[in-house]
Amino acid sequence: MPAYVIANIRVNDAERYKDYVANVPALIAKHGGEYRVRGGEFEVLEGQWTPDRLVVLEFPDREAALAFYNDPDYAPFRSLRQSVTDSSVVIVDGYE
Repeated sequence: MPAYVIANIRVNDAERYKDYVANVPALIAKHGGEYRVRGGEFEVLEGQWTPDRLVVLEFPDREAALAFYNDPDYAPFRSLRQSVTDSSVVIVDGYE
C-alpha cells in the first residue's frame, strides 16, 4: 500500500533552502519516492487552511517513507530544513 509524506513548509531563508531543494530529490528517489506536489498554486475550497508551500511525496509503502525520513544521508538536510523553515510533516497510508 502506498504511503504519502505531506509537508507544509514556510521558507524563512530562501538562499539556504536552495541547498535542501538541490539535494533531497535524489534521496527521495533512492527510497522509491516521487514528488506528487512540490509547491505550486493552490485554491482553498473549504475551511481556513492556507498552506505556505505544500509538498506531497508518494512512496511504495510506509517502510520506504520512513526509511527516507530516517536515512542518515537525509539527516543533515532535515536539520537544514528545520533550521530555515517552519515545517509540519505527516505520513499517511494510501489505499490499494
